[in-house]
Amino acid sequence: MAQATDVLADRGEQLKRDGVVIRTYDLWKTYIMGDQEIHAVAGVDVEIRRGEYVALMGPSGSGKSTLMNLIGCLDTPTKGLYYINGRLVSDMDDDELARIRNKEIGFVFQTFNLLPRATALHNVELPLIYSGIPAHVREERAKQSMRHVDLEHRMYHKPSELSGGQRQRVAIARALVNNPSILLADEPTGNLDSATGTEIMGLFERLHQQGNTIVLVTHEHDIAIHAHRVIHIRDGKVEKDETIK
Repeated sequence: MAQATDVLADRGEQLKRDGVVIRTYDLWKTYIMGDQEIHAVAGVDVEIRRGEYVALMGPSGSGKSTLMNLIGCLDTPTKGLYYINGRLVSDMDDDELARIRNKEIGFVFQTFNLLPRATALHNVELPLIYSGIPAHVREERAKQSMRHVDLEHRMYHKPSELSGGQRQRVAIARALVNNPSILLADEPTGNLDSATGTEIMGLFERLHQQGNTIVLVTHEHDIAIHAHRVIHIRDGKVEKDETIK
């Protein structure tokens, strides 16, 4: 048993040395529906390195959102292994998982998930509050994050006073404020018109050029092609993995 643990730890160290941020081995997520087993994720092997810009693309019901939840440590696999930054997720306790979700992964959701009565700046500060960062430090870091998304002139406005594109920029600034290892975006243009969606995808490209690792979940081909690599998901499996740029 100790030998197997050492092998897993050595594998994690090698992944970290190789710059691998995400690595799954035979990852499964199975749901029991009455007397039926539904394999939402079925034996996925995926490797994503630091600085990559990857789209997980597939139709509704393909398993891409379930895979995103597993990668984001929002759900636990039925079986298989998942390493994030060389650490085996199944070895983590609840506190460690909470820290990973707060510091290692920046989440961007289709519905923005902003506090309606808080200013844009306060919304961006939230992950820093959970991290216990002192008030004067977190305010400056939040302002810096707002500058990264070109929204410093709207930082004291509430979400209801912002356009859809501006709200998504606030959500992106919040995702970036802890300098995460991964920016995980789930259908980030789903609630935006096409022109605003193109603008947001341009922002993601700029963030990637600045060195951010981005994993984008989408069912739209027009959005997926903004990434530099597309992993096609169908029936819970990797159907195709292609580099496009």
